[in-house]
Amino acid sequence: MRDLYFLSARWEYLAMLNYEVDPAVLHKHIPPGTEIDFYEGKALVSIVGFLFNDTRVLGVKWPWHVNFEEANLRYYIKRFDGTNWRRGVGFVSEIVPKPLVSGLANLLYNEHYSTARMNHKIVETANTLQVEYNWQKRRQAVNRISIQASPVPEDIPVASAAEFIFEHYFGYNMLNRNTTIEYGVQHPRWQIYPVTDFSIQCDIENLYGKEFIPYITGCQPHSVFLAKGSPVTVKMPAKIKTNPAQ
Repeated sequence: MRDLYFLSARWEYLAMLNYEVDPAVLHKHIPPGTEIDFYEGKALVSIVGFLFNDTRVLGVKWPWHVNFEEANLRYYIKRFDGTNWRRGVGFVSEIVPKPLVSGLANLLYNEHYSTARMNHKIVETANTLQVEYNWQKRRQAVNRISIQASPVPEDIPVASAAEFIFEHYFGYNMLNRNTTIEYGVQHPRWQIYPVTDFSIQCDIENLYGKEFIPYITGCQPHSVFLAKGSPVTVKMPAKIKTNPAQ
């Protein structure tokens, strides 16, 4: 079961606005058996917008669920499997415009998905690439992230902040106090577009919780990236039992 693929898609135009937070803000979110993966001593979170394209679930394209947007807030963690550290991500919030996607992900992976109206805009010229994602939940303000970059992608430098942000190939969610759900995500090493400008307009409290406000609202990001993306596959989930005393 663990080697089967649940989902395949093309993840494209991944906009990543990364912020340093107090590690204590993340403690209630961290699944058992994992720990924060620090970058140069910093605990980072990322506000992410990207496109799901050519999406297949168990090899099947579901009508009206093939191409859509996602926005999430993720953090960086790792798990020691007895031999190696598995570097992955956890999620505070994931938003898509498709209720069926939210329902399946929450049921099978114990994710934190919800739905909202979503749109995106991609404008490319000879000199500039502009990528924007916006989403709005009922009775809430419109949220928007936008990145402007050079349209010529570059390789991710080794041992860089970009490598740290993108080179995490597992997802983790808490099932209960001593069980973690783990799933693998496979894709080739991505390229990034050189970012020249960005903007963000998000209701952080209603999206992610008031504890994140001091670290995001009005703050300069630690880094901003725009990745080209690629085909990806997401494996079926596995349940990892841990010692609750750890």
